[in-house]
Amino acid sequence: MSRKSGRERAWRRVVRLVVLSAFPLPLPALLLFAGCAIPHVPYRTIYEDPVNYVRLEEDDAVLPEWPPGHHAHPKTFTAGEMKVLLKGMTIQEHRIWLQKWLQGDAPFVPAFKDEETELLASQLIEAFAAANYNERVTFYLSQPQTSVKRVITSGGMYVHGDELHVILGNWQIVYGIPTYGMIYDRRYPMRPTAAKGFDLFFQPSNAVVTQRSSMWDTLFANTKDELVIDMTRWQGAVTSYSARTHPPE
Repeated sequence: MSRKSGRERAWRRVVRLVVLSAFPLPLPALLLFAGCAIPHVPYRTIYEDPVNYVRLEEDDAVLPEWPPGHHAHPKTFTAGEMKVLLKGMTIQEHRIWLQKWLQGDAPFVPAFKDEETELLASQLIEAFAAANYNERVTFYLSQPQTSVKRVITSGGMYVHGDELHVILGNWQIVYGIPTYGMIYDRRYPMRPTAAKGFDLFFQPSNAVVTQRSSMWDTLFANTKDELVIDMTRWQGAVTSYSARTHPPE
C-alpha cells in the first residue's frame, strides 16, 4: 500500500506542475509560490522622478562567452527616430467572442500619450547610447490615483542584430499598492502585474517580424511576448513615406 500511495502522490505532483504551467499566474502569485526569496535584478538608473523612471537592467540570459547572444548595444537613435517608433506602437484590447459579436473588434489606441512620448524619447535615447551588450532598457510610467492606487505602463526594449525587441509588461493597469510587503510593479517593469488584456501592434506593419510559437509553447506559456521590429525595413518605410509626403521641389 505504501508503494502505491507514494506513486499516487508523485503523480499528483506532476499533474499540479502541468496545471500551473498551462495557466500562468501574475507576478505576485508566481513569487508567492516560489517562496520568500525575491530575485534582485541589477540595474543602472538613467532617469528617475517620483513616479517614472528609465533604467538599464542586466539581462541574465546573455552569456559573456557567447557573442551571438549579445545585444547590439550601445545603439544610437535620433530624437525623430525614437518619437516615430513610440508613436507607431498601438494597443488593442482583448475581447471575447461575445463582446466581438455585440461590439465588434476593439479600436486601436496609441500605446503612449503625447506627454509620455516626450518624456520617454530623450531618456530612451540616452539609455540605448549607454547600454552594454548584456543590458536591456526598461521604463516605468505611473499616474497616482489615490494614496494606495496608481495607473502604470511599463516594459523594456533591446536591440539584437537589426531588430528592436519591445516588451510591454503593463499598459494602463490599475495597481493597488500593498500596505506592507514587496511593491512588485516598480521592481519588475517587464513583468505583468495582472493577466494581460491587450495586444501590442506597430505601424508600418510590414516592419514587424512575425513570432511563431508551437502549440506546446502556447500550452506551457512559453510563447514570446515581444514585439519585434526589423529596423532596416522600418527605416526604409519611413524614408519612402517622407519622400512621398515631402517631395523635392
